Amino acid sequence: MSKTWRLLLLIAGTFVFAVLALVLANSQDHSSMPGMDHSQMNMSQGSDQTAAQEMGHTMDSMSTKHMDMGPHMKMTELRAAKPGDQERADQIVAELRQAIAKYQDYHAALADGYKIFLPNVKMPMKHFTNWNYAMEALFRFNPDHPTSLLYEQRGDSYKLIGAMYTAPKRYAEDDLDQRIPLSVAQWHEHVNLCKPPKGQEREMLSAHPRFGLQGSITTKQECEAAGGTFYPIIYNWMVHVYPFEKSPQDVWSLERQMPGRHD
Repeated sequence: MSKTWRLLLLIAGTFVFAVLALVLANSQDHSSMPGMDHSQMNMSQGSDQTAAQEMGHTMDSMSTKHMDMGPHMKMTELRAAKPGDQERADQIVAELRQAIAKYQDYHAALADGYKIFLPNVKMPMKHFTNWNYAMEALFRFNPDHPTSLLYEQRGDSYKLIGAMYTAPKRYAEDDLDQRIPLSVAQWHEHVNLCKPPKGQEREMLSAHPRFGLQGSITTKQECEAAGGTFYPIIYNWMVHVYPFEKSPQDVWSLERQMPGRHD
């Protein structure tokens, strides 16, 4: 697998942020790890910066108040509440809040094995990912071990605002409900990616791209007609949590207003 597509396709979920953080830090190849179904994705060498820029653009759009709920995002259905759902969710939040309190100092996160995703790409919200916890999330849910920590970037420093849990993309909604009640939180995954043909990578950065995570192409037929390669699902399940917020709605909100952002 090329370095570009490790950057482009593995940005989130159980492997996404974790693998890329390690790739960027250590230049290791994780394409043979369990669950990696992107081994056929290859792009020309020399387009790493384009992929990184496209990743930054995508992550930036996910950090604004209104997340993209369009054809490249799949959400779980918000279910009717069952007895005990809110209590179970509140317990997860309480455990998470206590577990990550020490990471208010981001240096503590780095010391405990969290890696900054795309450290050189400016984004209002940064993901710090722990590979060991990403692996653990493949098999079990531990509220104390979020796959990623979420920080507001403030100049050369960071303010801790939340965390991200992940789950294997093979999970059905009932499986996700066992981890966090779907009456309280909505998980999401990224879908319908059209990889551009060789030599057209920079098209993803245009004002109205056809390819990539912001692209207008959303079906296999359209993608193949444009000479691209289509991937119906590229990320594993993920959910953001903001345990320092006051109300349950804000804790599990799909919207996050970042500093300097306005509708």
